Amino acid sequence: MGAKQTPRQKEIARIYESLTMAIAQHKLRPGTRLIEAQIVDALKANRNHVQAALQRMALQHIVTIEPNVGAIVAQPSATTAREIFTARHAIESAIIACITPQKMTAFAVQLQQQQKEEHEAIHSQERQRVVYQLGAFHLLLGKIADNKVLEDILNNLMVLSSLIVMLYQRNEMPVCQCDEHQHIIDELIAGNTAKAQQLMRDHLIELEQQLDISEASPYAMTLVQALHKAEE
Repeated sequence: MGAKQTPRQKEIARIYESLTMAIAQHKLRPGTRLIEAQIVDALKANRNHVQAALQRMALQHIVTIEPNVGAIVAQPSATTAREIFTARHAIESAIIACITPQKMTAFAVQLQQQQKEEHEAIHSQERQRVVYQLGAFHLLLGKIADNKVLEDILNNLMVLSSLIVMLYQRNEMPVCQCDEHQHIIDELIAGNTAKAQQLMRDHLIELEQQLDISEASPYAMTLVQALHKAEE
């Protein structure tokens, strides 16, 4: 068991989780300036705690901190985007290797609830809900694996993945073959680890193919191009 958190650590974690959740739900977009005073007011937080949470996010490359500007939500480059997906392949394969049928049974209720919420989000056609629930499936597998190191790494990668989707998604609404998630669940329940890993690899490849990852910045668009695109 880990050491008990101090009140200060709990408060920093609360701020960190609130900010990363907002990114995961696409409420905070890449390039958004995170003004400390606004965070203090919105979260009823101490400024020192806010600064500590932002420093933690900077260490994880979720934000960048610039002199005389402050914290800005990161804008991962095309190279970084590819590296993050490479990392996800490795980490999510390792997570699946940790999952046993017994662990799946222990989390049966949570899995059923997550899949229900995922399908409801997709039917709602609300982009923020859809993106969040599609990511929630991967995060739940990280929790089921019961390996804190792998889970923490995955949590960070998923926040970064949210930024990548906002920057490079080809379609306005993410396309997901939700039966892919269910197939992975079925194989894990059956104890077919290798098959589940293969399905996850195929799933991540499909997700990456939905992105237009190129070296050209998604923000490197002229005003004329932007207005023309808006009228299409």
